[in-house]
Amino acid sequence: MTDEWLARRFEADRARLRAVAYRMLGSLTEADDAVQEAWLRLSRADGVDNISGWLTTVVARICLDLLRARAARREEPLRAPLPDPVIGDAADPEREAMLADSVGLALLVVLDTLTPAERLAFVLHDMFAIPYEEIAPVVGRTATAARQLASRARRRVRSAAVPDADLARQRRAVDAFLAAARGGDLRALVAVLDPDVVARADLRVAGTAQQRTVRGARDVGREAMSFAWRAGHAWPALVNGAAGLVAAAPGRPIAVLGFTVVRGLIAEIDILADPVRLRQLDPAVFQGPGRAGGRG
Repeated sequence: MTDEWLARRFEADRARLRAVAYRMLGSLTEADDAVQEAWLRLSRADGVDNISGWLTTVVARICLDLLRARAARREEPLRAPLPDPVIGDAADPEREAMLADSVGLALLVVLDTLTPAERLAFVLHDMFAIPYEEIAPVVGRTATAARQLASRARRRVRSAAVPDADLARQRRAVDAFLAAARGGDLRALVAVLDPDVVARADLRVAGTAQQRTVRGARDVGREAMSFAWRAGHAWPALVNGAAGLVAAAPGRPIAVLGFTVVRGLIAEIDILADPVRLRQLDPAVFQGPGRAGGRG
């Protein structure tokens, strides 16, 4: 096989491999790094018969090593940083591939609570239909043990809120939230929030990354009121396949908000407002409505 043929073959799998890595890692940068490392290994490999299967296994092993290293660095049981949001853009086929059958930010937060082996088994089997017999050697277990890992992960994942499937219904709730925040109407904010709503935010204060969690409709509503100025710079976007918001001032990204809407009410809000992490996202999504996939 020629180098050119191999490169074309790899490119045909790139979007799928990136989707696998993103669901494993929750980081777009690390997902790209894992895919690039898989390409380097493929370019040095000899006699690969099933290239797609081989690449999937290699990416899975790379991601598993990254997750294990990440877990080893956590000396305290702090909440993991919010996953990188994927913001829709109809002009970007690769981003659209990432959004196809998309995984919401809230589910990725739950996946971050799994062990590395549980996460790998669940992602590969439940999201990409990889047989347990192929997952087993990646995690160094038997097929039966790999099945048990996925089963444990599945029970944890069931605790995640199940969002409304109707994007238009999601959008109505998020639009009502945005209008109430812009108008400083706490009553209207509380009315669109689930009583047990959870808002998670990644921030940066005095140069230090911080995480903040607020629970309950009234407290989350008050928090939204205190940052009402951001609402004036926000517009609708598709965030991880669901109704969301992007906020930016001229030349400066402010925040990306992902919403989980359940039975017409906002049950979870995930807010990325860390300027360091925001600058790592595609700058095109902060250039105004129409560039961030604000469909629905």
